Amino acid sequence: MHVPDGFIDAPVSAVTGVVAAGAVAVSLRGARKELDERTAPLAGLVAAFIFAVQMLNFPVAAGTSGHLLGGALAAILVGPYTGVLCVSVVLLMQGILFADGGLTALGVNVLDMGITTTVVAYAIFRGLTGVLPRTRRSTTVASFVAALVSVPAAACVFTLLYWIGGTTDIPIGKVFTAMVGVHVLIGIGEALITALTVGAVLAVRPDLVHGARGLAAPLKLRVDGELVDAPARQPAPAPAAARSTRGFWAVGLVTALVLAGFVSFYASASPDGLEKVAADQGIDKKTEEHASKDSPLADYGVKDISDARLSGGLAGVIGVGVTVVVGSGVFYVLRRRRTQDTGAGTPADAPRAGESV
Repeated sequence: MHVPDGFIDAPVSAVTGVVAAGAVAVSLRGARKELDERTAPLAGLVAAFIFAVQMLNFPVAAGTSGHLLGGALAAILVGPYTGVLCVSVVLLMQGILFADGGLTALGVNVLDMGITTTVVAYAIFRGLTGVLPRTRRSTTVASFVAALVSVPAAACVFTLLYWIGGTTDIPIGKVFTAMVGVHVLIGIGEALITALTVGAVLAVRPDLVHGARGLAAPLKLRVDGELVDAPARQPAPAPAAARSTRGFWAVGLVTALVLAGFVSFYASASPDGLEKVAADQGIDKKTEEHASKDSPLADYGVKDISDARLSGGLAGVIGVGVTVVVGSGVFYVLRRRRTQDTGAGTPADAPRAGESV
């Protein structure tokens, strides 16, 4: 759903840019409360993973494909504020390096793909987990529903922005019907990817899932015939915890590299939902050339490498590498700022009640 330059006029693009910048500023502040020594490295990995999976377009219907937006996945794994930043980093890397999504439309894309999906998904996820049993299965189900709804929600926001500032005169009813219809189908793919990923992380490291904090019930002991709370578990020593997190991070990074560098070659070549609707409805009549069209990595290929498999795979590996470096750098700085604000080793870094370690 990357919006190119020329779909939305300059005034609306400028306003969305200001809104997106404000939301990112708020998220930078909010993320400092979400990140700790375990989740800060994970946030950079989540950004890289979203970049990799976005290269895996999957077929939906009638010559149309879809790809992960990632807002729901990021919000559930690392928190809504950090999630907005993760998707924003991905969109920035895609726009600058790969000519994917317009630069003047960057605010539109951040608002649509980053903020809308994250906020909608996390609100639904929290609502569902508040009424469902606090189990891994119900958490996975909640992530499925949240991701499913977040995609057509983003389609609705794009339709609204197009209604306000579209550069072509197309009946808004047709745009709405086409956009929501195809993105409901894409939402099913988004929901499956999100639920499978969240479920996999819950199975091995539930303590790293922001949305699963407090999932484990307090341990009970029977004393003289009565159930009492067991003493709180002490966190693992810092070196051991760091080694464990590094192992998980390394496995996740290798997975992202394999997806982007190898599996992406087999992705669907059909246009994605927005591209298909734009072509069918005439929204793309005033599309502008991307400012980074001459980038060595434009269109997810490495310039001057003729072998398509090698070119695309190498571009994917470079993209994952750059995204994880930039994302990890941002979240490391935010983590350091939190440490400076609260003081290292303060209760702010301690596990919460009922939280696994």
